[in-house]
Amino acid sequence: MSLGQALATAMSGLRVTQASLALVSSNVANAESPGYARKTLNQITGVTGDFGSSVRINGVNRELDQYLQTQIRTETSGASYAQVRSTYLANLQSVYGNPDSAGTIEDAFNKLTTAVQGLSTSPDSASARIGVVNAAQALAQQLNATTQGIQNLRANAETGINDSINVANNALKQIALINNQLQNNGRTDAATASLLDQRDQYIDQMSQLMDIRVVTNNLNQVTLFTNSGVQLVGTEAAQLSFNPQGTMTPNTLYDPNPLKNNVGTITIDFPHGGSYDLVATNAIRSGKLAAYLELRDNSLVKAQAQIDQFAASMSSALSDQTTTAVAAPASALPQAGFDLDLTGLQTGNVAHITYKDNITGLTHNLSIMRVDDPSILPLSNNATLDPKDEVLGIDFSGGMASVVTQLNAALGASASLQFSNPSGSTLRVLDDGATNRVDVTAASVTRTVSSLTSGSAQLPLFTDGGVAYTGALTATGAQQTGLAGRISVNGALIGDPSRTIVYSTSPLTAAGDTERSDFILNQLMTGSYRYSPESGIGTTGTPFTGTLLNFVRQVISMQGEAASSAALLADGQEVVLNTLQNKMNATSGVNIDDEMAHLLALQNSYSANARVMSTVKDMYDVLIAAM
Repeated sequence: MSLGQALATAMSGLRVTQASLALVSSNVANAESPGYARKTLNQITGVTGDFGSSVRINGVNRELDQYLQTQIRTETSGASYAQVRSTYLANLQSVYGNPDSAGTIEDAFNKLTTAVQGLSTSPDSASARIGVVNAAQALAQQLNATTQGIQNLRANAETGINDSINVANNALKQIALINNQLQNNGRTDAATASLLDQRDQYIDQMSQLMDIRVVTNNLNQVTLFTNSGVQLVGTEAAQLSFNPQGTMTPNTLYDPNPLKNNVGTITIDFPHGGSYDLVATNAIRSGKLAAYLELRDNSLVKAQAQIDQFAASMSSALSDQTTTAVAAPASALPQAGFDLDLTGLQTGNVAHITYKDNITGLTHNLSIMRVDDPSILPLSNNATLDPKDEVLGIDFSGGMASVVTQLNAALGASASLQFSNPSGSTLRVLDDGATNRVDVTAASVTRTVSSLTSGSAQLPLFTDGGVAYTGALTATGAQQTGLAGRISVNGALIGDPSRTIVYSTSPLTAAGDTERSDFILNQLMTGSYRYSPESGIGTTGTPFTGTLLNFVRQVISMQGEAASSAALLADGQEVVLNTLQNKMNATSGVNIDDEMAHLLALQNSYSANARVMSTVKDMYDVLIAAM
């Protein structure tokens, strides 16, 4: 080997050693930096003839396990989803309160029943009457406050979506920018490795927000897709947009139909035109965004539906009066049936008819619901809570003649029933007489009592913001939706608490009469009711049935179990993520001890190359001196 070749070899060694020292310094300096991957130098042998004559730098390596990185991003999405849900459901538990403490729906309900018990014991006591009204007001206020708490959580979820979209758009923009920088430089030096670290951090941000799939090309550029296949970014970034709706109420609900939707939705606008609704197409399935959407549009909506159902069932239990129809007169023979008095029937109230089809042997339960908004017709059978009901919505706006026409058109030919209006508000339903195809076996009318002194024990103790709760259905939704936030005690009862006992003024209810207070207590304590499956309890075929207190406890129990399950899932996801992260740190993280050992080796290498250069210099000096 010539002296020149020896000098060149030593100098190449020094250059590589200096570059390695710079990487060790960078590794140590960034040991605690999030997203930093340990860097090493890729060295190759320079060959002259048949022998290696130098060492050359062939790029900078990032010590990265890409398969493990993909797993971490998948688990990051799952952990973010689980953590957000766990936090919100824990907060929902705080809204409901501890079942064993004051300031809960159950506590307020128990205090109302205790007050009514006291009234039945002392019906003439003014303080007992006022006590019932005050307890009812406290329960209504508790339902109002619970509604506000739930809607605040939904509003927070909407804000969370908006903030996440801003983070996502910035991350997508930065990923596209780095992709273009990589395309332009074509190198694998330390600066490029640093760019890849930065890009990975933005990709990791995206994995927290949604489930993503990353595809890398031969230029080290990446393309991000959602797992549903929507492209988010390549060398150009798509733009996500969100239209938050501000104040959240029980009636602001998501609907895939844009004309009916009144909450924010997420739209992606592609760089070269076109857009896509990511919510309507269920394109986001994990991460924070998916959790916020699920909470806003499902879990918290069901929580609201549960307390709305309780408020509706309690209101109806006290104000609904069912009257059995009277048999049709003998003049109707050979047809037989019933006369139903529809006086006072309000929108949402129902007339019930039971008839038997003698050909098939089947018994039909027909519920005829008064509807004042014909745009919602026809009604589905789940408009009532009885799974055996066949529901028929009838528009009453045209009077009794129109009602009869609608009923005969709907049931005359198919069910062989005949309807007529003999007088006033009477609806007569008859079978088919001699042909004996059907028999009308029972009929009744359930109407909402709107007066405190109707002569019956029923009373509108609770109102929907001052108007009667009748279970009305309109194009804007069911009256039940959001009722818990609007429920209040009847203003007339607050002005005259004696009506908690006095149900008739002509004749005047006798002193000491406890019929009304006993009725209220029975309805609250032992009355059994069906509850809508929209609350998440029970199913359409087998709706949950029980007392009001049973339903409240079922709601609290279900929410407690949901919060516990969400917390366990979040903890489990965190364990999995931490385990994977520890494995990644072992592969890609900086170990200070290893770096110090490497530093010592580099120092020795530097000294050896420097010694070679010094020796070559000395030999040149000797040769020059000898000339």
